[in-house]
Amino acid sequence: MSLNFTPAEKAVHYPDDRRFVLGLKPDILIGLALVFLTVVGTSWAQFLIFGLPEIQSPTESGESVGFPQWVRLSHWVNFFFLITIIRSGLSILADHPRLYWNNGCTPGTEWLRFTPVKVPKDRLWTAKDDARYINPIVGLPGYRHTVGLARHWHFIAVPFFVLNGLIFVVLLFNDDHWKKIVPATFQILPQAWAYFVHYATFHFPPEPNGFYHYNPLQQLTYFAVIFVLAPVAIVSGMAMSPAIENRFHWLPKIFGNRQGARSVHFLVMASYVIFLVVHVGLVIMTGLKRNMNHITLGTDSETSSLGIMIGASIVGFTILFAVFAHWLSWKKPRLLQGAEATINGNLWKFSIDRLQPKAYYKKEDITPFFWPNGKIPESRMWRKLSETNFRDFKLKVNGLVDNPVELSLEDLFALGKEESITMHHCIQGWSGIAEWGGVPLKQLIEVVRPHPTATTVVFYSFGEGLYGGVYYDTHSLDNCLKPGSLLAWEMNYQPLPVTYGAPLRLRVENQLGYKMVKWVERIEFVESHSTVGKGFGGKNQDDEYFDLLANT
Repeated sequence: MSLNFTPAEKAVHYPDDRRFVLGLKPDILIGLALVFLTVVGTSWAQFLIFGLPEIQSPTESGESVGFPQWVRLSHWVNFFFLITIIRSGLSILADHPRLYWNNGCTPGTEWLRFTPVKVPKDRLWTAKDDARYINPIVGLPGYRHTVGLARHWHFIAVPFFVLNGLIFVVLLFNDDHWKKIVPATFQILPQAWAYFVHYATFHFPPEPNGFYHYNPLQQLTYFAVIFVLAPVAIVSGMAMSPAIENRFHWLPKIFGNRQGARSVHFLVMASYVIFLVVHVGLVIMTGLKRNMNHITLGTDSETSSLGIMIGASIVGFTILFAVFAHWLSWKKPRLLQGAEATINGNLWKFSIDRLQPKAYYKKEDITPFFWPNGKIPESRMWRKLSETNFRDFKLKVNGLVDNPVELSLEDLFALGKEESITMHHCIQGWSGIAEWGGVPLKQLIEVVRPHPTATTVVFYSFGEGLYGGVYYDTHSLDNCLKPGSLLAWEMNYQPLPVTYGAPLRLRVENQLGYKMVKWVERIEFVESHSTVGKGFGGKNQDDEYFDLLANT
């Protein structure tokens, strides 16, 4: 399929280096190997010394027989959305292919990386430069720098995945079917271990008919997938939201920190993949016809092939949808952007966007590294101003205001200074904690006195977007008035470095990093974001289909 990229787009979407590398820290690799060898070695030792453990026949527990229609329907709905979530999640991961347990994301401290690149120290290397290629067969939509589109698919699928799970749990406990999944006694643990020993030593145990009973290992696994993996996926995802993290700082601590939540989110995804592979393998090995009839028709037939045909059709539909999703991502991205805004944009607007950021971090929390990002301005005006440390810089603030002004840095200093230490959340996945000092936007807004019709504030940069053109972004007036929203001229108690946005950089703490315009040139108050640029709220929204509201 021809994507008809311009030369600038082609250079971004088709990088020369497409290598995939799985780089695991040696100590992590050794630890995983030791765990694996310990568990498997123990099972082999038990087998060689004591023989295979006895497998107990399942006892009647009063659970319902078979698979009710709601179980079968939710099973396949879950499969469809889970595949979409995993594929889009992989595309998101490729935009910052490193996983950490520390908030600073210092190169070299990642415990797992999917890139062969070592961050060079002799030149500027931005987080955008570090993004990797991912094949569209694996990731949705695939290619490089498509995190906006990948996030749309991810967040369109997630609400339906969660809703399907909630309906399943409600119906599960409204039916005796819960006894088939929820363990009733701790005695299941030694029984599950007995089954594991059989599998680990390549002695397949006699399998109970799943139409009536699961074996103990199956029951524990299904219970964990439903009541452990799914909730952990949801909570770890929430912990990565800037709006939620900046209000409920305790949430990421469940996972150690914000990057711990991202790592756990990945591990949950990996667990789902492993579960799918093992689950499908055992379905095939233990009686494909019978098992497919169980989960598609709700019958216990061993002869009919109808269940296989229906299951294959659902898998085929999922594959066809993946092809359609790829086509839609590249041919009709505005439709996808609009759909995600309708589903989640409105949801965020009336929920987490209203949360008030709350100060938490201290000086000792400042991270030693902070990924640079964005294209340093190349305009003659900015370069000339930078040569004199922006002595002659004037910030223009106009639009729908009673008092348009032009303010030098000295004028801004006179308006008052506020300091805040906050966590920066990049859409690519990395984070960093820094101190910011500057004038509160609330103070600046009081000076210019916006008209009642002004609901949106536009921040224009001296820099350019990924594909050229003036970089800008918009914020609601309400978000600009939230605690911690300021125009910073200071970073970590020093004048703001050129790399990080001098002379001025925006901070609006309930938003992702791309909304925090660097190298601010001027500010304009307007009636709506739709009147600026292409009408989608920012340069990244115009060109890369990012979200207008960036709370997650």
